[in-house]
Amino acid sequence: MSSAESTPPPGVRDVRPTDDEAGPAGPEPTDAPTDAPVGADATPVDWDRLPDAVRSRLAELAATAVAGIPPAQLPVPLRRVARFHPAKRAKLGGAALVAELSCSAAFRADVVAWWDEHRPGELAAELASDADDPLTAAAAAVLVGAPSAAHVVSAAARRGEVGELRAELDAALSRVDKLTLELERLRGELGESRSRERSAGAQREHEYQQLRRRVSEQGARLRSALDARAQAERTVEEVRRAAGAELSEVRSQLERERERAAAERRRADRAAAEVAAARQAAREARKADEVRLSLLLDTLGGAVTGLRRELAIGGGGPRPADLVAGATTGRAGGAADTLAALDAVLSVPSVHLIVDGYNVSKTGYPELPLADQRARLAGQLAALAARTGVEITVVFDGAGVVTAPTRGARGVRVLFSDAGVLADDVIRDLVAAEPQGRPVLVATSDRAVVDSVRQCGAHTVPSAVLLGRLVRS
Repeated sequence: MSSAESTPPPGVRDVRPTDDEAGPAGPEPTDAPTDAPVGADATPVDWDRLPDAVRSRLAELAATAVAGIPPAQLPVPLRRVARFHPAKRAKLGGAALVAELSCSAAFRADVVAWWDEHRPGELAAELASDADDPLTAAAAAVLVGAPSAAHVVSAAARRGEVGELRAELDAALSRVDKLTLELERLRGELGESRSRERSAGAQREHEYQQLRRRVSEQGARLRSALDARAQAERTVEEVRRAAGAELSEVRSQLERERERAAAERRRADRAAAEVAAARQAAREARKADEVRLSLLLDTLGGAVTGLRRELAIGGGGPRPADLVAGATTGRAGGAADTLAALDAVLSVPSVHLIVDGYNVSKTGYPELPLADQRARLAGQLAALAARTGVEITVVFDGAGVVTAPTRGARGVRVLFSDAGVLADDVIRDLVAAEPQGRPVLVATSDRAVVDSVRQCGAHTVPSAVLLGRLVRS
């Protein structure tokens, strides 16, 4: 035995048996004695406290044996483990194998019998006092139920601890050697660094003195530049104040000129607006006078024609029918219910045709939008005016107009009633505004409008009859 094995390292507990444990003159005991005394010295094995290494070795022994044991003899939990791959059987089914070994004496006997039959002498060799592997010896002792199994397991555990401690000691000594070498290397590098630092310090001191001289020179130049800049700033400030004063004066003059130009422009705009208003008023007055004169001439012409007709027919005196008592001539207008009657009325000179717009358009083409109805009716009325020379006025309700109003075609006047005013009232006002004696024709199917305008002397034509005439035009 070497000196490293005879003397344990510092801090490691010596797990070898002392002379008192070995006996007064007996040989040094091994870690796995097979002939330990039975009886009072035998201690039963505590399966729950077995070291993990011993449990793993038991699982390997049982995993090797279950492949050769008939499935009928295997415990039910191990039948699935027996189908695992041999290389993975101990790792995946180790817990189940050890659990069955601990609780089933029959399974332990089957495992021991398999080893004795297929590998005779191996378990006995592991149980020998000179076994090379203490873990296998401890697993074999537990498996065969040797009286010294508990002692062998304890010895294997202690030997494993000693091995671990020795491995840790060797690793620690190796780390100490490496750290010693690293320390020596760092000491050398530190000395070199200090030498370089001293040389660098001297160089820095020299550079520092040079920089101080340069900074002193630059400071003098900087002070001169600052003085020059202060003088330049004062000069610039004076120039800026003078320029600001001149600019303010120029701006005030420019503002006054702008105000004078704006006043002149406003006076010119007012004068132009007054001239335009005067011209517009003159044009409207002249047009109104021309319209009044034309209407007056038309009325006078109609009256003269009527007088001539009456004088030529009457022979210079009243007719017998005019002298009949109990009857008077009414002022109410008539109804043109046919196309022939409508043509007859339209042929009267200076006749004025007033059209109830929506009443006619909704009768003729109700499927169109209101704007299209207005445009279509105005176009047809323009064609009628061009053929007959009749003055035509069409009136629409203005409350429902949300787009641009329809422009009147040539020879057609298009009117929209104001908000809150009905187109029927506008038609009544138009009839009342005409001079007495001028023929007026109202196109509508509204019974109330028909009755009211007839009382004022106007003639009426239904909307359907007018639409028939417009289609023919």
